[in-house]
Parts: sequence; C-alpha cells; structure tokens
Amino acid sequence: MVKTTASRMSSQVKTFLPWVVATALFMEQLDSTIVNTAIPSMAVSLQVTPLSLKAVVTSYILALAVCIPMSGWVADRFGTRRVFMVAVGTFTVASVLCGLAVNAPMLVATRILQGIGAAMMMPVGRLAIIRTFPKSELLKAMNFVIIPALIGPLLGPTVGGLIVHWLSWREIFFVNVPVGLLALYLIHRHMPDYRGEAPRPLDVVGLVLFGAGTALLSWLLEVFGDHRLDATSAGVLFLLAFSLLGAYFLHARQSAFPLLRLDLFKVRTFRVSVVGGFITRLGIGGLPFLLPLLYQLGMGLPAWQSGLLMMPTALAAMGMKLVAPRVLRRFGYRRVLVSNTVMIGLTIGLYALITESTPLAAIVALSLSLGFFNSLQFSSMNSMAYADIESKDSSMASTLASSLQQLSMSFGLACGSIITAWYLGDLPQTERSFVTGALHHAFLTLGVLTILSSLSFWTLRASDGESVTRGAAAIPDKA
Repeated sequence: MVKTTASRMSSQVKTFLPWVVATALFMEQLDSTIVNTAIPSMAVSLQVTPLSLKAVVTSYILALAVCIPMSGWVADRFGTRRVFMVAVGTFTVASVLCGLAVNAPMLVATRILQGIGAAMMMPVGRLAIIRTFPKSELLKAMNFVIIPALIGPLLGPTVGGLIVHWLSWREIFFVNVPVGLLALYLIHRHMPDYRGEAPRPLDVVGLVLFGAGTALLSWLLEVFGDHRLDATSAGVLFLLAFSLLGAYFLHARQSAFPLLRLDLFKVRTFRVSVVGGFITRLGIGGLPFLLPLLYQLGMGLPAWQSGLLMMPTALAAMGMKLVAPRVLRRFGYRRVLVSNTVMIGLTIGLYALITESTPLAAIVALSLSLGFFNSLQFSSMNSMAYADIESKDSSMASTLASSLQQLSMSFGLACGSIITAWYLGDLPQTERSFVTGALHHAFLTLGVLTILSSLSFWTLRASDGESVTRGAAAIPDKA
C-alpha cells in the first residue's frame, strides 16, 4: 500500500512539475521582453532621459550574473521547494514594487530584487526536472517546460505596447502578479523538495571573485556603445574583469568546495554542450537586437510590423519542440548538432539578402526556418549536457550551465552590435543604405562564425546522448 501511494505521488509530481516550472519561466520571460517596450513611457513619467533608464535593464542582468552561481548551493542547503517558492514570491513582490516606483533609483533597486528572484528560478526549476525524470524522459520534460516559456517573448512586445498605449507603464509589472500567484499555488501542491546529499559550505571567496568578474564583464558588454568609455578605461575594466575570473579559476582548482566545480568539464558531453553552446550563441545571440534594426531602420517598417515579423520565429520554435525528440532519436546528437549549426549559419547569412523590395512572405519563411533550427539547437545542447552527469552532480551541473548561458547571452548581444558598428564605422546612422549595408555584412560575418562553431561538436561520438534519447545506460566519459 505504501509503495502504491509513493508511486501515485511520483506520477503526480511528473505530471504537474513541468507545469510548475513552465509557469514560473513564462512569467520571467514575459517580464524580460515586456519591459523594453515601456522605457520611453517610463522616462516621461519619471522625468528622466530614456538613455538613463538603461540601468533598468542592466541592473536586472547584473543581479542574474551575480546570483545564479549561488542557486545550486542554496537549493542543496534549503531544498528545491522552499527556494523555488521564495524565488517566485520575491519576483512577484518585486514586480509590484517596480510598478509602484516613484523615481528611477527605486525602480533600479526593485529590478535588482527581481533579478535575484529570477536567478534562483530557472536553475532550481531545471534541477527539479533533472532529479525527477529519468534520462530517458528528460528531453520530453525539458521541451514541455520550454514551450510555454516561448510564449512570453511572443506576447511580450505586443502586450507591452498595448498596455503602455491604453493604460500606463506601471501595469506591465502588475501582469506578473496573477501568474506569480498561480505559480506559488502549483509549487505548494506539486513541487518536490530535493536537497543535496552532503551540504557543502558556501565558497565565499569564489562567490566574490566569480560574481564580481561576471558582473563587471556583463556590465561592460551591456553598456558598450551606449556610454563613451575611453579606450584606456575600457581596457583597464576588461582586464580587471578577466583577472577576477582568472583568479577564480585558480581558486577553484585548489578549493575543496568551489562555488562552481570546473572538473565537470572533464565529462565530454557536458563540456561539448556547454562550451560549444557558448560559441554558437556568439552568432545567434545578436539576432534579437539586429533584426529589429534591419526591419525598422533598414527597411523603414513601423515598430508594430517589425514585431510581427519576429513572431514566426517563436511559433516555429514551439512547433519544433514537439518533434525534436524524434529527430534526435533518429539521427543522434552528433549529426544533429553538426548539421543544424551549419543550417543556422546559412540562415543567418541569408538575412544579408533582405532589402526593401523583399516580399514579406520570403521574410516570414526565413523567420520560420530560423525558429525551427534555433529551437532544435537549444533542445539538443540543453538536454545533452546532462546525458552523462551523475545524479549527485546534477545541482552543480545545472548551476554551471546556467551561469555560462547567462554570460553567453551578453557576449552574443555585444558581438552582434560590435560587428555592426565596425562595419558602419563613421558613416551616418540616419542614412538607411549605410545602416542596411552594415547589417548585411554583420549577418554574413555572424553566419560564418556560426558555421565555424559547428567544429566544436565534431568531438562527439555517434552514441553520445543515447541515455536521453533512447534510455540506454551510459558511463560518464571523462576523456
């Protein structure tokens, strides 16, 4: 009888846990895309310049960069259920405070609080998924979690624009309240409480070194191009950031309980997935920034139409999540990642052919293709990372992967903007033909960079990831 009850409880957790994590992730993704549309309205209301509100975005990203590395230790120490509930609660309360902000400093402070909550949500939610589902069911579960989360970026710009147009910018933060309350209810009913087998002490020195290094580097990448740092100051700050990260690397090799265990990179599938994914995102990461510029500045389309042209990518990504498990089971991770990375590069390069005379149907078709390939890429990289990770290392693996993914997002955005600015040079940005030409060259460069990143997946073996796609037992390969 006890065994039957336990089996029933396990079945309920498997049924509802993906919904729990997906609801929280939807809220986080919706918030991250809805805020940008309200910046001009915020500036008028708070009587500041729009450029000064860049801190509203950067403060959130800095909080993520600093706090994500702590998520694994906090979850092991206090349990996934309690930490996830506190994270969602913090994010929801911070959203209300953002909407009640009376000045820019208060808004920045509450956005930092939001970032702290968000930093704990995705890594801890992913950890709960990894520990609940066997590897043979992991890909399906993770894809289910991602599908609702993709609706956030799909709705964000449109919903944000409508709210700001008909109501005020404050209401964009209040949208999170009903979603947060629903998430808290689901967490209370269905979130399992996993803890570390042997809680480790917090690596304070490592937290200071890695947190300060990633925060400084993320800030430099975010403000690059917005603030005119002289070459000397920028060089010194970049050197300081890399020095802090280098010091952490030396510290982690000697520490018995490092904040992030770098020895996990000895597991080949984890190393290839995380490092290869980091390189691939250098090409992909700049597209959300560059495509609106192409549509609005290069083609002269209005903002609402530019937003609509971004929607097919999200729709295609959602559709690919439904077929990705079968594709990976049929062809294997190695063949999929190598060929799919090349296809992404070619697709990015094709954007260099888009001009004012390009039919909208062709742009939509290209956008759909990009969504399909990107979705398959992220499903493959994110699930293969845990194919050979032992259960006792799942918390650390989730934290390490999340930290580098966050950093790669900043690198990708900076890479796209820097390449475009280099091609534009001193040419006036008010001249549409100059902007279009620079963007076309940037797409070609990013496409080539993405194709070259496929080389990072050649070290995979044909059987890698079968513990995820076929349920085959696998021995961690640390070659």
